[in-house]
Amino acid sequence: MTLKIIAALIVIAVLALSAYVRLAPEDAAAWHVGVATPDPASPGPCTGKVTIVPKGARATCLASGTPSEVLARLDATALTSARTIRLAGTPEEGRITWVARSFLMGYPDYVTAEASTTPAGTRLDIFSRQRFGEGDMGVNAARLKDWLSHL
Repeated sequence: MTLKIIAALIVIAVLALSAYVRLAPEDAAAWHVGVATPDPASPGPCTGKVTIVPKGARATCLASGTPSEVLARLDATALTSARTIRLAGTPEEGRITWVARSFLMGYPDYVTAEASTTPAGTRLDIFSRQRFGEGDMGVNAARLKDWLSHL
């Protein structure tokens, strides 16, 4: 094969991958799932509770307000973020999942938040994770810190 053919095949492969990443169907049932952990929620700023986990980041904290109020504030923040849409859920249901896409390639990250009433106050569990690839270069942790700073 000539160099031009190889280069053309590489370009076609990159374009096909880009199209798949941007157009792959969103399966709400696969991503809008429970994210609460058995970890205790502690008081203090939620932004300080963000931890990096494989393929993403998560936080568990206590937030002020009722569960639906906390999720409504988080939803308003999420929906003002660039390239972010709600995939499933509502504040009243106690769980919301959003899809946030990267600027250049449109890679989807799925962010699910759950809020529940506990004796200590409203517990918020939030998990931001990538769909494709292995490393996110801290994007999911940065997103959570940004969103949680608005609570």
